[in-house]
Amino acid sequence: MEEKKTVFDYLAQIFTIFGFTMLLLNIFCLAVGDSAQNVSAIFALGKRGLPAGICFQFLCVSCLITGAQLLFFTDRFIKTMPIWLRTVSMLAVIIAIIAAFAAAFRWFPIDMWQPWAMFFLCFGLSFVGSYLVMALKEKTENRRMDEALKRLKEKGGQLK
Repeated sequence: MEEKKTVFDYLAQIFTIFGFTMLLLNIFCLAVGDSAQNVSAIFALGKRGLPAGICFQFLCVSCLITGAQLLFFTDRFIKTMPIWLRTVSMLAVIIAIIAAFAAAFRWFPIDMWQPWAMFFLCFGLSFVGSYLVMALKEKTENRRMDEALKRLKEKGGQLK
């Protein structure tokens, strides 16, 4: 049974995505900010950090990603789509969102292959990392549920 989420769950998801994104972008600012200062709006301040406008754009992207998760991973909107197709569809939507923002706000030159390669590398690593964390979380929760079920059976199925 799917747990009913509240607006606070969605806000937590938005700010988790946003916080992780800001962490990565600030690391990139320190690593390549000065050399990418004239190439990308993201690195306009060089090693000094991220422009406020860029931060708000990434907050908006975080909201849209959470909306895509709501669309593809709750049965509220899509009931019959297999999980693998939901995942692929959501990834395609996220890539489209980021590509649109990259073009609209000049995050990086859209005609250069190197920034796109770095984007796909970072996106892929983030996706794999997120997948591994979620798989570990699910495995841990399943183990706890199995232990609770085992204890319940040992007590003869009676709840206290």
